[in-house]
Amino acid sequence: MDDFASRRTFRLPTLLRKLALGALTLLVAAGVAIERPLTAPLSPKVEIADLTWVEVRTAIEHGFTTVIVPSGGLEQNGPHMIIGKHDHIVQATARQIAERLGRTLIAPVVSYVPEGQYDPPTGHMRFPGTIGVPEDVFAGTLEGIARSLKAAGFKTICFIADHGGSGKPQAEVARRLNQEWSKERVRVVDVNAYYDADDAQRRWLASEGETASSIGQHAGIQDTSELMAVNPQGVDLSRYASLGLRTENSGVSGNPMRASAERGRALLALKTDAAVAQIERVLNEGSENAGH
Repeated sequence: MDDFASRRTFRLPTLLRKLALGALTLLVAAGVAIERPLTAPLSPKVEIADLTWVEVRTAIEHGFTTVIVPSGGLEQNGPHMIIGKHDHIVQATARQIAERLGRTLIAPVVSYVPEGQYDPPTGHMRFPGTIGVPEDVFAGTLEGIARSLKAAGFKTICFIADHGGSGKPQAEVARRLNQEWSKERVRVVDVNAYYDADDAQRRWLASEGETASSIGQHAGIQDTSELMAVNPQGVDLSRYASLGLRTENSGVSGNPMRASAERGRALLALKTDAAVAQIERVLNEGSENAGH
């Protein structure tokens, strides 16, 4: 009886120790599994929408702290060109700019931008298919995007608008956020040089023999040529050529029949060159300031 009791006394603590050690091992293993960070290789893709969140974090850790926020627009572009013209153009130019800058990602294109008043309709809102938002809604969207990107760890946020009506609210948001974040080394760049390249484009077309009348203001040589260069399926000049005499406003200013993909590539180069130069100036200024 005494011998049995002694064996039981010996075995119980041993069993408890083994159980406790096993439980501790499981807890440690579980803790390690929970705390170990997820990893992903650096992706060759630059569009944030095509990446996982882990890939975005990896990119930021590898110095991809510059991000482009392109905005396009959904508006009438005459009978010969699709409504998503701006979106296609700015998506293509954003890729070119990101590739030239290096270590730069691209946010999805913001399609909904100011296009005019609703009642009565003004501007492009007079034409079916145009979808616009008030300036304050567009500004709020840009601000929300910028705050999201800042929270993720991006340091240089570049707003690039392909639509003229987006310029004013874009500039105001950039100015306001730069004031707020001035001590945090996060910059918001209003890449106005991109749209301001319109003047250089007009001068180039004039050197090619075009006039102010043939160039026009909207859906003419510039817009049509640019879309032909990046998305030729979005242009059908036969629809414009077949109009003949008409009384209804077609939404076109200028002569799109003089557009070409070759001209489009030259025109787009002027926009991308100007944007890259402006962003590089900002990045270089930031590097110099960080060194002091």
